[in-house]
Amino acid sequence: MLALILAFAPQIFPPLACAAEEEKIIYLTFDDGPTDSTTPKILDILKENDVKATFFVIGRQIQTRKEILRRTLAEGHSIGVHSYSHEYSEIYRSPHALLKDIEQCRSAIISVVPSWKGNIYRFPGGEGGLSQELGNAVRNAGYRVCGWNASTEDAISPNATADELFENALRTAGERKKIILLMHDGVGYKETVRCLPKLIRHYKNAGYTFEKF
Repeated sequence: MLALILAFAPQIFPPLACAAEEEKIIYLTFDDGPTDSTTPKILDILKENDVKATFFVIGRQIQTRKEILRRTLAEGHSIGVHSYSHEYSEIYRSPHALLKDIEQCRSAIISVVPSWKGNIYRFPGGEGGLSQELGNAVRNAGYRVCGWNASTEDAISPNATADELFENALRTAGERKKIILLMHDGVGYKETVRCLPKLIRHYKNAGYTFEKF
């Protein structure tokens, strides 16, 4: 399971010039939304701090949360495909099943925001441990796969406090100059919400620029 959680897909980042390698950048990413209880609170915090982020959404949750999805895009954040069902046993049965799930999620997004043309994708659970065939199918379909290299570990530490999530983020990020931080905006992630302002303050003070995909 840990291999899945810490999976990272570096191929989406082309080699940078030497000068750019020293630039400190952090990408805040959130999986498993939108939700009524968590996503709006995260959007409020991001707006207050003038920070943009990337949200990898679950398609079946969009229909009753259309305004949250519209707000996310209207406030300048990025939306990526995560899954329609998030049912591992179904979506990972075959490349065909995976692509069908991806397209269902994509259609759910477009049904709310017809102008959306995003092509970023995050494997539920991460790409690590999956067959190369599945990864190739997604990339051949034109998607850029986005993994992560740091995590608050909020999904595997459901009883962790906000301070513990903060420490997890710093520990897993280490001294990286480019950080892709995994968090979740699903139901029940109250401590993630509480942790977020502290994380933003820390990385702003450390000289990081906040980017989105």
